[in-house]
Amino acid sequence: MNWKTLEFEQLSARELYLILRARSAVFVVEQSHVYLDADGRDEESLHVFAVEDMGRPMPILAYARVRPGDAEDPEITIDKVLTSPLRRGDGTAEMLVERVLQAIAERWPGHAARVSAPLGLREFYEQFGFRKTEGPYLEHGVPFIGLTRHMRASQPLAVLRRRERDRAALVNTFEML
Repeated sequence: MNWKTLEFEQLSARELYLILRARSAVFVVEQSHVYLDADGRDEESLHVFAVEDMGRPMPILAYARVRPGDAEDPEITIDKVLTSPLRRGDGTAEMLVERVLQAIAERWPGHAARVSAPLGLREFYEQFGFRKTEGPYLEHGVPFIGLTRHMRASQPLAVLRRRERDRAALVNTFEML
């Protein structure tokens, strides 16, 4: 598995195509969410993903988009989080979130991060220090909650992850999609 953290301009045309294809396969086809995936926010975002064998039709194993905050809303937004059906429940989702949090800590130190997730994934995100801040509310007919993680400059990310992981066992990430 090859992990990448790239700005939009750094993505090759093939990588962008494969990311959009994976997002469409999961969110539009598998989950039946009818919406415009190419929402105009990819260009300002950081793209964190794992690939394997770029020659395969669906090589994206995990993906998340990280959008920076702005003056009006300074929280970093993590969205479009997915894992390939082939990698659900094997720890790939946990590795993805760890890499996303590491990228946030490096690029936007001290900024809070938020994610909107299906209600059933609350414990999954809580193991990384996220706490419920809103919801539940319906999104595509599914109960979702908003979770936020406040970054503490005094505490190294690896220490928090290790402590949280010790308290929580790996969860089945099938619901992540």
